[in-house]
Amino acid sequence: MAKRPADESDGKHDALKAGQRPVQKDKGDEAGPFEDEFEDEFESEDEMLEAGVDGRPDEEREVEEKRVLLGSLVTDAMEVDQKTFIPGRDRLAAGESLSPDTSTYVMLHNLTTTWPCLSFDIIRDQLGDNRKAYPATVYAVAGTQADSRKANQNELMVMKLSELSRMDRGKDEEDSDNDEEDDDENADPILETKSIPLPSTTNRIRNHQCPPQNSSNPPTTFTATLLENSDVLIHDVTPHLTSFDTPGTMITPQQSKPLATLKMHRSEGYALDWSPLAPQGKLLTGDNDGKIFLTTGEEGGKWSPDNRPFTGHQSSVEDIQWSPNERTVFASASSDGTVKIWDVRSKSHKPAVSVQISNTDVNVISWSRQTTHLLASGADDGQWAVWDLRQWKASGINGPISEPKAVASFNFHKEQITSIEWHPTDDSIIAVAAGDNTLTLWDLAVELDDEDSRDTAGVQDVPPQLLFLHYMETVKECHWHPQIPGCVMATGDGGFGVFKTISV
Repeated sequence: MAKRPADESDGKHDALKAGQRPVQKDKGDEAGPFEDEFEDEFESEDEMLEAGVDGRPDEEREVEEKRVLLGSLVTDAMEVDQKTFIPGRDRLAAGESLSPDTSTYVMLHNLTTTWPCLSFDIIRDQLGDNRKAYPATVYAVAGTQADSRKANQNELMVMKLSELSRMDRGKDEEDSDNDEEDDDENADPILETKSIPLPSTTNRIRNHQCPPQNSSNPPTTFTATLLENSDVLIHDVTPHLTSFDTPGTMITPQQSKPLATLKMHRSEGYALDWSPLAPQGKLLTGDNDGKIFLTTGEEGGKWSPDNRPFTGHQSSVEDIQWSPNERTVFASASSDGTVKIWDVRSKSHKPAVSVQISNTDVNVISWSRQTTHLLASGADDGQWAVWDLRQWKASGINGPISEPKAVASFNFHKEQITSIEWHPTDDSIIAVAAGDNTLTLWDLAVELDDEDSRDTAGVQDVPPQLLFLHYMETVKECHWHPQIPGCVMATGDGGFGVFKTISV
C-alpha cells in the first residue's frame, strides 16, 4: 500500500511505497464520465430509430460525448478547449487547469483536514437504507499521517459530514414551490470531528459493528487501526458517534483510550479486515514480513490474538479480505504477485490455494458480496482484473502455484492501483483508484461488440466498460456508501471527496 509524507513546508505529498517515491503528478480538479447526460424519451420506436442512438443525430451525439467524457480544459482566459483530456496520459499546458463538468454529477463535495489520511472507512448509520434525499449525511472514521516532526499530532478522526447538497441545476416549474427545500439543499457542507490521539501514522483503518442487545440502542462500533509502528489499536467509538447528535454529550479521556493494543507484528503493515460474519469481532492483520495474524473478540470485551501467524507469502501482505459467505475463509494479496486463499481452521496455517496473478505487487483486492465467487484485484503496474474463484484449484501446502485466466482485465490506468471496491448492491459495478490521480467507475455488464472499435467517443484505448472518470489528487482509498446508492467517498492529498455521478 502506498504512503505519502505530510511535509507542511510545501504542502505537497508524494506517494510512497516500500521506500519508493513516484513522481508527483500535475494537479487539477475532477473530470466527468463516459456517459451521455441526456435522457430523451420517445413516443414510438420509429421515432427512436430515426433520431439515432439517444434521440439525436450521430454527429451531434459524438461531439457531446467528447465534452462530457472527461471534462474540459479551461485556460486562464476561461476559454474552453473541447478536446478530450485523460489525466495520467495528457498533460496540462501552461495557464491551463482542469474543470469538472458539473452537469455529470448529482453531488460533488470536497472537504479538507489538517493532515492527510491514507485510510478511512464509512460507518453504517441509523438514518435508513437506500437514501435518496438531500442534503445527505455521512459518518466515517479516518487515521492521519502527520508530518514526521509532529508525530504527536496524529489522530483517529471520527467524522460526521452533513449538509451534502446535490448539484444546483437551477429551478424549473416543478421546483417553484420548493424554495425552502432548495435552500437546505444548497447549504455549505459541514465536517464535524471527534479526535482520538494516536502515537503514529495510520496505515489502514476499518470499522466493525456489533448488534445491540437492546433494539433501542445503537450498535457498538469498533475500529481497528494498523499503525506505522506496527501496533494494532482497537477502539470503541460509539460514544464519539453518539455525541454528534446528542447535544451536551461529553467524551471522557477514558473513552478515547484503546480497548486493546496488539503487538504481535514485528514490522509495519497495511492489510486489515474485519469478518462480516462474526458479530463479536474477528480481525485479520498482515505485515511486511508476510505474516498474517488473527485476533478474536470475546465476551467481556477481551481481545485475544493468535500468536501463531499464517505464513506462505514470500513478501509483504498488502491486503486481506474475508469471504462474504464462508465464516472461516479469507483471501490475501501480496507484493510477491500472488493471491492466496486460506481457511482459519487449518492447523498448518498454510494457504489452501495460491495463484500467481501478477508479475508486480498485488496492492488491493475486493470480494464481491453479491456474486461471491468473484474477486477483484489491483496491481502495481496499473492493471486490475476480476477472477472467478471457481476456476482456482487447491494447490496443497507445497503444491504448484496455479495461473488461471482472469474473466476481465483492464490496463487503462498507467500507475499503481491504490484501491478497488465492488458496488455494495450491483455485482457489475466497480470503483478503482490509481496513482495517476484518477478514480474510475466501471460497468462489467457492458460488452464489446466485435464489429465496434475499442474507441469510446472517438478516444482511443478507452474501454466501453468505463463509466466515469473522477480526478482527485493522489487518491489513496475509495469506498461506496452502503446506504446511499451510487455515493462514493475517497481520500486524497487535499482531503476527502464525496460525490455521486449521473452514471451510477
